[in-house]
Amino acid sequence: MENEMNFHTRKWVKPEDLNPNQSLFGGRLLQWIDEEAALYTVIQLENKHVVTKFMSEIDFISAPKQGDIIEIGIMATHFGNTSLTLRCEVRNKITRQPILRIERIVFVNLDQDGNPIPHGKSKIKYVQDWLAAE
Repeated sequence: MENEMNFHTRKWVKPEDLNPNQSLFGGRLLQWIDEEAALYTVIQLENKHVVTKFMSEIDFISAPKQGDIIEIGIMATHFGNTSLTLRCEVRNKITRQPILRIERIVFVNLDQDGNPIPHGKSKIKYVQDWLAAE
């Protein structure tokens, strides 16, 4: 796909986000990523019923400290029949230093009863696409 990484969400690393080493707790970062990826998927598939199915290995590259501003980038890489595969990068907003990479996060589209259902999507939908349809 010829799209590029979109960095929309920014987070400020606060004292409550720190681990005993005084850097960002990895579990907190994964929570932020899962939420951002889920929101991205809901918007792309136009369905609020999606679940995280799979996350490939998580590559922690550097550790943000208190006061750092980080940004989370998400990019769709593959549309399956019932799934959407994303790629994620996290970086320091100011220095652009990479913090984390996840090559594959897979979400599954669900019906009202929680069963996988085809989503009928095959490409990224951008804000301008929705505006053009109105």
